[in-house]
Amino acid sequence: MISKFSTPQMTALWSDQNRYDTWARVEVLAAEAQNLLGHVPSPALEDIRRAPAPRVARVGELERDRDHEVLSFLAAYCETMPETSARWVHHGMTSYDLVDTALGYVLANATDLLLDSARRLRHILVDRALEHWDTLCIGRTHGIHAEPTTFGHKLAGFAFAVDRSIRRLTAGREAVAVGTISGAVGTYALIDPFVEHYVCDQLGLGIEPVPTQVVARDRHAELTLAIAALAACVESIGLEFRLLQRTEVREVEEARPSAYQGSSAMPHKRNPTASERLCGLARLLRGHVGPMLEDVALWHERDLAHATVERVALPDLLTASHYQTNLAAEVVAKLTVSPERMRDAIDHSAGLVFSSAVLADLLEVGIEREKAYRLVQSAADSAERSGTPYNEILADHGIKADQLDPARFLTQHDVVLRRLTTLAEAEG
Repeated sequence: MISKFSTPQMTALWSDQNRYDTWARVEVLAAEAQNLLGHVPSPALEDIRRAPAPRVARVGELERDRDHEVLSFLAAYCETMPETSARWVHHGMTSYDLVDTALGYVLANATDLLLDSARRLRHILVDRALEHWDTLCIGRTHGIHAEPTTFGHKLAGFAFAVDRSIRRLTAGREAVAVGTISGAVGTYALIDPFVEHYVCDQLGLGIEPVPTQVVARDRHAELTLAIAALAACVESIGLEFRLLQRTEVREVEEARPSAYQGSSAMPHKRNPTASERLCGLARLLRGHVGPMLEDVALWHERDLAHATVERVALPDLLTASHYQTNLAAEVVAKLTVSPERMRDAIDHSAGLVFSSAVLADLLEVGIEREKAYRLVQSAADSAERSGTPYNEILADHGIKADQLDPARFLTQHDVVLRRLTTLAEAEG
């Protein structure tokens, strides 16, 4: 797990000790349910409740001989209770009744942390989009100047992308927040379904409707895909900021600490390292998609090939994504925006970016489209080669173009603004 990037809350959730603490909680809840059914004596239940979750080191010692983590956990757990009570631990259960139910609980809590960070990122994007709604900048397609837009419009697009990711994550959370306590091949042969309902209800989990000893792994794949999609949305933010921070552009700049040093050899360098980190993390997160999809198909009722993948992939996915979204929120919140540089970019072409408006005007007065297009294109080529202002070249071609104003491209800008305002209101 990439603990360097983890918050304390996320680190705690994925710790080995928390795994055993959660397993112990599941065992206590199962014993409570069995007691209500009259299967586990009350004195034994009290001993099970009082027993502490075993320490990681002790489970590790026992596992060296047993080569079975759950059995080693159970042996360590039962060491602190009388044998007459220990025999009721794990009553009627199989290993993955414990493992998958506890995993569903941890995944639900970890995804809640990720959702909190994603909502914060969305809120900051909305706020900054509204702040810069009228900050003119050049839109680019294929990396080439296209038409004027605003920086707020750019940020609004990112806000809605994160909003869609939040909805996908919410569905992914629902998918994985399930448990099963159904026995060896999921038939409830040795355990009453009441135990499953009791345990899952206490943990806030749904129930796998058709268990096969394990929770279906398409659920975990769904969460993985939602995380990968969020990572790609965050990457698009990082990529845009990287491009806008290039020396010849310099329309935005990341915040940097006072002692910042960008290069060991070139003291002048101010590199977009945080934005680059956002992009690099997205690559890492996408890398888990294939293995997690391969985990969906298991041999018959179950095998254990998925477990190795999940031990690495699930903590990495939630931890790295949580870090990425938190970092993105910080980058967006502290981003320095240069309206002057943005306006300079619009003016740089001396009017060429208004060619679509000129074309529209010619079509309005009845000039055939192909002829109008070629006239406007020819004038643009001449202006670019000669450095002469576009409106002067157009005049030489007999085309009047005295309204080359960016505002002309923003007459319907309030349409998107209303949508953004609605999103802001829905936030809270």
